[in-house]
Parts: sequence; structure tokens; C-alpha cells
Amino acid sequence: MNKPLRRIAIFCGLLMLALMIRDNWLQYVQADALQKNEKNRRIAIERYAQPRGDIIVDGKPITGSKRTSGSDFEYKRTYKNGPMWAPVTGYASQAFGATQLESIEDGILTGNADQLFFRNTLDMLTGKKKQGGNVVTTLNSAAQKAAYEGLKRQGGKGAVAAIEPSTGKILALASYPSYDPSSFAGNSTTTDTEAWQKLQKKNNPDDPMLNRALREVYPPGSTFKVVTAAAALEHGLYTDADAKTDTPLPWVMTGTRTELKNDGNLPCKDASLREALRVSCNTVFGKIGADLGNDKMLETAEKFGFNEEQFTPVRANASVFSDDMEPSQVALSSIGQFNTATTPLQMAMVTAAIANNGSMMQPYMVDALQAPSLDTVEKTKPEELSRPMSAKNAQILQSMMETVVENGTGGNARIPNVTVGGKTGTAQHGVANSKNPYAWFISYAKTGDGGSPVAVAVVIEDDDAVRGDISGGGLAAPIAKDVMEAVIKGKQ
Repeated sequence: MNKPLRRIAIFCGLLMLALMIRDNWLQYVQADALQKNEKNRRIAIERYAQPRGDIIVDGKPITGSKRTSGSDFEYKRTYKNGPMWAPVTGYASQAFGATQLESIEDGILTGNADQLFFRNTLDMLTGKKKQGGNVVTTLNSAAQKAAYEGLKRQGGKGAVAAIEPSTGKILALASYPSYDPSSFAGNSTTTDTEAWQKLQKKNNPDDPMLNRALREVYPPGSTFKVVTAAAALEHGLYTDADAKTDTPLPWVMTGTRTELKNDGNLPCKDASLREALRVSCNTVFGKIGADLGNDKMLETAEKFGFNEEQFTPVRANASVFSDDMEPSQVALSSIGQFNTATTPLQMAMVTAAIANNGSMMQPYMVDALQAPSLDTVEKTKPEELSRPMSAKNAQILQSMMETVVENGTGGNARIPNVTVGGKTGTAQHGVANSKNPYAWFISYAKTGDGGSPVAVAVVIEDDDAVRGDISGGGLAAPIAKDVMEAVIKGKQ
């Protein structure tokens, strides 16, 4: 072979080698990245080529699918009672992607999950069309309905979280105002895009797409006093719910000349823990926080889950209890003010741990994942997250919270023939408390066998309410009562 032909042959060989290397790079090294690339329209077309699997509550689907027209996306998502369930499901939109369970469990719902590989391989060999699996939730439809309708009836904004204390199962997760995910499930540049734009915070100051139960942190006000009471018991500052505390009246916050005021002329001088919780004494719990100090209060708060994100599997924002505070700041934080902030889910977790004799369970809302055949491919097992209190001290705190409902500020949560423990809260809001406060109520219910089927946290933010009418016992406790009753009736 002459020299010019040899050069051409070598050059052609190098081109073939480069082509082979590039082909293998694309097929094997970059295959996964290309498949997941948001600009790969084939993936989206495949995702909507068949009906999506369903999200299940109480054995029934709260989602569906329907055929579209005029689009290469054959099916789009539908929702039953969309606004009520949106904080649970999130949305699956052809134009705007997916969130929450629709996003986290997208593999099961589309039929593309690794757990379905063997079934999909068999279906491919037999020519059967791919199907999506189902996500079975822990939610209780009656409790969710009571929560959502209670918030809607109250108006304003708010959220509810309810948990089964013994397992951590989330029974209700409601947020108001809400939105209908069906309204923008397609990819129309007119109807779907218009509906989406109307829901954005810049166009709707009520921010209906905000999941207030998981993603909004509020000052907890006096509901946080149960955490402070737990710290006092766990660290041995006080051991008897009915013994007098060392609390002068007035009490000047440590390191300042400022008195910590109570909300009215309350019997708080040297009040016992039970009496202080019943009438909600700021002085008693503020002084407890200052006496314990930042480190011990922080330790207890973090055992209850503060300063850490929670995953249900949907992410919940971390609640906050600060470090490196002055004694006066610790005092204010210990009554739910200063920097202390929490999600409704977090306060439901706190209440559930107390009701569960000091054991805090990991909260979760997915009970099982199902194949299209309805076979279970994954099951969630309850798991203890922490133990913030001993059983003895948890039972002492239960008795104190039950006094709040039986003979204190939580009377609106009473349920005939059911033992209810609770705590009200009215949290300051705005610079110098200039805006209407938030109304809180946390509670649990006990049935005749001594078990606790439900713990609830409710928060209401109502800018239109008369300021003097805002209280946790008045606005939030009736909603908590309805949610607890719904769960109890379902157990009977």
C-alpha cells in the first residue's frame, strides 16, 4: 500500500474509533443523564402515554387520569377534592412538573421504578402495555375532611397536622387556603398556564400553594410551654406537677430590668406546674427556661425534633430553638416567643410523643407502595425517632394537659366519654406584636383502653378577626376536637 493510501486508511480508522467511543459514551456513560434531562421530550411523552397510578386513602383513589386531545401527551392527571388533598398529593402537571408524593413516588406511579423491573420485563415480552403502581397513604379521609372544612369555615389562613402517636402515621395534613392541582395538570398555554399564574404568590398574596402544615414556621406561643414543662421534669428542676414552683410575681427577667408579664391577673405566684399550664403563666415557664439555661432547653427541644428537617417522605422545614442566647432570651423562647418557631407537623409530633409515654415516632404518610397487580412492593415500618421523656414524666405531663381541657383554657376540645389533653397558644405576630396573633391548639385523645389514637396541632392566622377574639381555645380547639372525633369514630 502506498503512503497516501495508508494515511487515508489510518485516518478513516481513527474516525471509526472515535465514532465507536462516542457511541458507547452516549449509550452507557451518559445514558442515565440523557434519560433524566428535562429537555428530553421523549421521557415526558412516555410518562403521559398511559394512565398514572393512583394515590390511595382508605382504600380509595383520590387521584385519576383522563385522555387529552390535541397533545402528544395522551393522559393527564385528575384529582378528587383536589384542594383538600393538595398538601398530601402535591401536583403532577404536564407543563410544570410534579411536587410532593407525585414527585417523590413518580417511579411507582409511572411504572418506571426499579421495584417494577421484573414485571415490566415480563410485560415487554408478552406485549402488555406498561402500567403505573399505587401509593397507599396512612391518611384518614374523615380526619382530613374535618381538618380542611374546619379551616375553611374559620377562614383566614391556617393548617392542621394529625398523627397516630403509637406509629407516627400521619392521619391528616390540611392547609388553607389551598388549590386544585387539576386546574393546571395539562400543558395548555392558555387554560393551564393562566390557572398556574393565578396561584403564584406574586399574583395571589394568600399564597395558596404554600403547604402551611409542613413548610411554614410559626411562633408557637404558649403551646411551647409543654416542651418547657418536659425540660423541667426531665432535668429534675421540678418532679411533682402539684408542688409549688419558685416563681415570684412580678418576675424580672434575668440580666434585665424588664418584667415578664402574664396575660391578665393570673394566679401565677409560686404556681405549681399544673396550675401554671392550666392558666398559661408566662412567669413560671419563662423562669423555668432561665433557670435551666440555654443548653438544657436546647437539648430537650432537639430531642423533640427541633432544628432538624423532617421527611414524611415529603420534606418539612426545620423548627427552630436557638443556641447562644442570653438568659432573658431563653426565658422568652421558653414561652414560644423570641426566635422560637415551629411547623404544625412539629407540634403534632411533640404532642404525639407526650401521648405515647415519651416515645416520639418517625412521622410518615406512605404506608405501602403497590405494583399494578396490587401486590405490595414496599411497606413502611414504624420507627422510633427519639425518646425525649421518660414514661413517668410523660404521664405527669399528660395529667397536666388533661387539666387544661377539663378545667382550663382548652375546654372547647372536650369530647364526651373521651380523655383529652391539650394546650392553647396565642402567639405574637409582627413588629412589636402589631399584627393579629396566631391562634394555636395542640391536643391528643385517649380511648377507654388508655391508648391514644390521635394527636393534633392546629394553627390559625386570621388578619380579619377582631384581635380580642383571637385565642387558641376559641379558634383552633374546635377544629382539633372535630379531627379527634373523626378518628375516634373510625375506630369504633
